[in-house]
Order: sequence, then C-alpha cells, then structure tokens
Amino acid sequence: MKKELLMKEPIFDFVSKNTHGKMICADSLDFLRNETRGKYELIISSPPYNIGKSYETKQSIENYLETQKEIIRELVGVLDTRGSICWQVGNYVDKGEVFPLDIFFYQIFKEFGLKLRNRIIWRFGHGLHASKRFSGRYETILWFTKSDDYIFNLDDVRIASKYPGKLHFKGEKKGQPSGNPLGKNPSDIWEIVVRDWELEVWDIPNVKSNHPEKTVHPCQFPVELVERCVLALTNRGGWVLDPFAGVGSTIIGALKNERNALGLERDQVYCDISLNRINDLKNGKLITRPVNKQIHVPSPNDKVAQVPKRWLPNELTQQKIF
Repeated sequence: MKKELLMKEPIFDFVSKNTHGKMICADSLDFLRNETRGKYELIISSPPYNIGKSYETKQSIENYLETQKEIIRELVGVLDTRGSICWQVGNYVDKGEVFPLDIFFYQIFKEFGLKLRNRIIWRFGHGLHASKRFSGRYETILWFTKSDDYIFNLDDVRIASKYPGKLHFKGEKKGQPSGNPLGKNPSDIWEIVVRDWELEVWDIPNVKSNHPEKTVHPCQFPVELVERCVLALTNRGGWVLDPFAGVGSTIIGALKNERNALGLERDQVYCDISLNRINDLKNGKLITRPVNKQIHVPSPNDKVAQVPKRWLPNELTQQKIF
C-alpha cells in the first residue's frame, strides 16, 4: 500500500505558488504502470548498484539488469517527447571483478529508442579505499533524450568565459566578440567540487560524513548535481521524476528552481526523511551545499596536510628535529 506525502509551495518568495513536491512511498514499477504517459520533462536517478547496500538485495548481474529494464520501459513511457533521462551509475563488483554499469545500461536505453547526448563524468575526492585495485573516484551520468527535439537551456548553466574579450579575427564577424555574453558551455566533465572553472571541470563533492546535506542514506545524491540537470533540461513549471528517490534530493533540487517533482521510494524511513527535508526547505531551514562553492584546500601549514614524521626516512626526521 502506498503512502503519499504532498507538499505545496511556495517555499520562498521567488518560488511559484503552483509548484508541487510529492514523495510517494511505493514500489516504482507498480506506480509507473499506472502513471500518466508523457508527463515528465526530466527523469533523473541513481538506481541501486546491486552491491548489497541495506536498501537492496544483491543478485546476479543478469537478473539485476532485467529488473532495471522493466522499470526503464515504464520510465520511457512517462517521459515527455522533449524530455531527458539522466541515469547516474557506478560499478557493480563481483568477486573483485568490476562491471561498469553505464556500459550495460547504454544498451538497454538504446533498445527503447533513446539517444545518448553526453556521458558525463562525476569525479569526487572521497570514497572507499581499495586494496587490490585503484580506488574509484568517479561515476558516470548518462544523459539520454527521447527525440532530437529536446529541452536544453544552455544559457541557464553557462559559466564565465576564460577570454570574454576574444574577437573573431576573420570573416564577416571580424572584430566582433567570438564568445557568448552569457558565458561558455560548461562541458560534459561534471566533477563535484567546483575547483577549476577555468578548465571547464565541474567538481561536486559526494555526500559523506561532514557534508552539510548528509542523512542516514549511504549513497545520497548531492543537490547540486540535480540542480545542474534541472536547470539545463527542464523549463519552469515542468515535472521532474526520481524513481529511486532515497531521501529526496531530486525533489529539493527541483523545488529550489521552480519545478514540480515526484519521488518514488519504497523505504518508509527514507520517505519520512524526505518529508522532513522538504518541510525544512519550505521553512527556510534546510542546509544544502551552495552551487559552485569552492572545495576547501588545506594550507601547507595545516597539520592534516603535513606528512607525519614517523613516515619520513630517519635522516629527514633528524634534520627536521635538529
């Protein structure tokens, strides 16, 4: 039995009073089979990776992908003809062997006629340390569209140009500015720590213990990642869907930018957390990491940035001491 949690805006003065945020506690596949066709401008989610987290049951890679295929079939049905799907995935690991999930999901989406527009790299600085392979520090976002006529609001996500004064040096536009007055395309390298806009690198931290958005969910979406997709791939007043909503970060990212949002989640604990976060957003109490905030870089004088003396060769240690 599903439980529906409905929030109506406004959240703040600049958010439309007609904006809605829904969190429905139900199985995604059951709900989607009865949902309105063609409703959503953007479907964005991070499906379970089948790695044995508390909210999933680990199964063979074949069974896992078949289950995901059923859900994707329904998602394509509820997607607007001008809509996009952003599917954020990492790796499935079995007995030390890595299976990059984006490769498998690409085939599924193509089977349903979707077209890949970008394979975005989300790099982050923290995570588990591997002992028998290099530690993973990135995941991917596959951006698919349903047609060639799709929503893409590039102006809403442009960044400052490196050389705004650069001019055309030949042709009919010789002497005129060669760039866009609104900025340049931010590229398709999404790193989550906005550390170096000049190199067109999007860095956004993953949500770990000291992140301001952290909840009990072990694999939580950063709101900033959602916001970039929402701004670029939807219009104000459009609908955004997350079929694996977790603790509601997609809903929050959509509502902050005057979009309607629906989240589906079968775990009651996560549904309740989502409702609390949405209420906090409505009341101006929710803490989120600001979009484009620079990542802290420790000073060389900070203790955490210095190599412990016990790690240094004896002679170097003695030089330091004496």
